[in-house]
Amino acid sequence: MKEFFSEAEYESMLSKLFVRFPSFQKIGAGAYKPGTGNMEFFDQLAGHPHRQYKLIHVAGTNGKGSVSNMLTSALASQGLKVGLYTSPHILDFRERMRVVDENGFTLIPKDYVWNFVNQWQETFDHLDMSFFEITTAMALSWFAEVKADVVVLETGLGGRLDSTNIVTPVLSVITNIGLDHCDMLGETLPEIAFEKAGIIKPKVPVVIGESHPETDSVFERKVLYTNLPEPDFMGSRTAIMSLLTFADKVEPSCWDIHEEVLAQMDLKGEYQRKNLRTVLAALEVLASRSLLRLTGSEMLEAIKHTARRTGFRGRWERISDDPYVICDIGHNEHGLRHNFSQLEHMLAEGECSHLIMVYGSVADKDVDAVLHLMPENAAYVFTQAHGKRALAAENVRERYLAFCAETGRKTDDVYCCGTVVEAMELAFRHAASLKEADENACPLIYVGGSTYVVSEAVAALNG
Repeated sequence: MKEFFSEAEYESMLSKLFVRFPSFQKIGAGAYKPGTGNMEFFDQLAGHPHRQYKLIHVAGTNGKGSVSNMLTSALASQGLKVGLYTSPHILDFRERMRVVDENGFTLIPKDYVWNFVNQWQETFDHLDMSFFEITTAMALSWFAEVKADVVVLETGLGGRLDSTNIVTPVLSVITNIGLDHCDMLGETLPEIAFEKAGIIKPKVPVVIGESHPETDSVFERKVLYTNLPEPDFMGSRTAIMSLLTFADKVEPSCWDIHEEVLAQMDLKGEYQRKNLRTVLAALEVLASRSLLRLTGSEMLEAIKHTARRTGFRGRWERISDDPYVICDIGHNEHGLRHNFSQLEHMLAEGECSHLIMVYGSVADKDVDAVLHLMPENAAYVFTQAHGKRALAAENVRERYLAFCAETGRKTDDVYCCGTVVEAMELAFRHAASLKEADENACPLIYVGGSTYVVSEAVAALNG
């Protein structure tokens, strides 16, 4: 690798990084290296950069990105320089690492990425670090260099064995628990909750976004057992359990304007209702424990403009007006349930006249669990993104057609395209034909099922 930076050399280095240390985003479970041993060793070599700022640690099955971005926008409104680490990215690798302040967001500079990889390349090789371990180490170091006041750190997969779990935050947030990545995290909700609960630390308050009869006790036991040895609590169960907040069981002081904020937010997915509740509860905990100084009006105004302030993409994002195109990276039953319900509501309320679904999946997702959620009165264009993880479009189409045969659904408008670009072109032609037939028609094209499908669609349209 050459020692000077240039755009060409940077792109070459990044390509090699993806190949040499493939990401979960690219190849799936083969890139997953559970455990924090590598990160702890590297962190010591780097001088423990994460100890130079406060941290908020965010885990959960769905909503991690939305909650992390809303929290970041709220904190930035208080004059803080906020580091934000999320995954995956939509268009640019550097989207994973941003600094947000009152003026907007800044991506990690390309030359910093270049210099960091050059500086530590031998260590990466020696430890055989994963792509996510490398990016986590890079983010923690960059946030220290830019002197971030606070960092919102999203886990990758799970929590207990996640690369990010070397930090001690001022607040832990677990958004919700759903059946996803079951081959690595467990087959049941309590098993998955146990892995997510691994980010809970002694004396650190934790907010759970969504309570559930099968998982509440998992979090309660984790908080209790994690803090029992702590002498400051004098063995008081009440004092220990005061660290735990279920967002859907409390009403923050600003709850009365929840609906007003939700209506004006630039994150328009109906599922943001629950995410906003989680964020408000988290901010309330931070304020009540004097962990960060927060004031109401500026903070809530900032949450309304989260996507614009932080550069957040791919969550119920309108990427075209003519035709009307919405994309969302929701990819499992837990997340798609909300998305498909919102689409059916929009159709019923006349917000659109027809639904055209551009849908693709990755091979390790339970497609069959999603079929019954798919809107019935819609045209379907099944497709696949580039990459080894993609499930063949024809495979998804065959499963959907079999489901239709079992349930009596119509199959008049069910298509299949081998690439996302071809699928978008077909969807656009279908939308145009509907408008030609009826000038008052307002067809809605929904793009989703996979982050990678959304990424390629955004790049094709207006990346």
